[in-house]
Amino acid sequence: MVKLSIDLIARGTSGYTKKKRDEDMDQYLKRLTHLYLEGRCIDEVGEDLTLCRNLSVLYLYDNKVERVPDLSQNYCLTHLYLQNNVISEMNNLNCLKKLKKLYLGGNSITVVEGIDKLELLEELHVENQRLPPGEKLLFDPRSLNAISTSIRVLNVSGNNLDSVKEFSVIRDLHQFIASDNNLGNLKELASVLSQWRRLVRLDLEGNPFCLKSKYRDRVIVMSNSLDILDGKEISPTSRKFLQNWNASKAAQKKKKEELVLNNPGDIEQTGSNGLGSADLAGRSNLNKISSYVMPGLPRRQFEEVLAKSSANLPTSYTAPAVKHYGSQPNFVSSPSRQQKTCIIDFDPLRHYK
Repeated sequence: MVKLSIDLIARGTSGYTKKKRDEDMDQYLKRLTHLYLEGRCIDEVGEDLTLCRNLSVLYLYDNKVERVPDLSQNYCLTHLYLQNNVISEMNNLNCLKKLKKLYLGGNSITVVEGIDKLELLEELHVENQRLPPGEKLLFDPRSLNAISTSIRVLNVSGNNLDSVKEFSVIRDLHQFIASDNNLGNLKELASVLSQWRRLVRLDLEGNPFCLKSKYRDRVIVMSNSLDILDGKEISPTSRKFLQNWNASKAAQKKKKEELVLNNPGDIEQTGSNGLGSADLAGRSNLNKISSYVMPGLPRRQFEEVLAKSSANLPTSYTAPAVKHYGSQPNFVSSPSRQQKTCIIDFDPLRHYK
């Protein structure tokens, strides 16, 4: 066990703030602004930090601290680094009215809470919490609402999150880091991104929707301000191309919807062979036409007309003789050659004209 002591505090300063020989220890601790106490196996902080009244930056990460230390006397603190400890609850933070950056990643926190008084907080890092199996990191709505106007950077990676809807209350987010979660709803993501007009960095690697077709293209067109997606820069050329593609696709969809609304009777379903319903109906009707020549005339009347026409046909006809000159036939009259021929007049209705 290592408890934070005054001696350890004195050794945790930079070379620019070394204690002077004739300087009182209390005055020396009072003028300290930065403390570098990372990786010291500290598991208990104690009350000695209260002597550092002007402390603004505290590096206390990579230790064994079990709870957020009492920093009520360190009201000038703006940066607090407590990642990679064994903290399970977010206590003793609301007293830090000037806090701007809070690092709590790699702990055992299950609920993000106790920051509803931090109205100046700009960065919140709560990634990779050691959560019980099957559970996800929860966010207190009061805390989210309290920091909604000030927060600029939010890191929630590796916390089994399946939705980003609760973060829609944040108004002016610049960086959103949510990789290695269970996010799979791109429509929900689009709705949230539409509210973050100045978002420049977005990290979503390791989520289920990253496996969907054209995931990167679809996310790029969701935000006009995005510069970096999953660690890769978005070039102006690719952004312009994707925006034009999306606009063209939206225009075609709108045109089709307007056509359906304005002319519902003209829109026909298309079959797998590319024919509309009218075409298919026409073909079906053609197949139903009777085998005799005139579908508009009753069969019995048609047969009577056909018999009457055949009875009045001439029995003989003098066919012209054919003489060939070269390759072209030449028809000449030849009364000596008689042929009995039968000319069928295939106009059964000529008697009704």
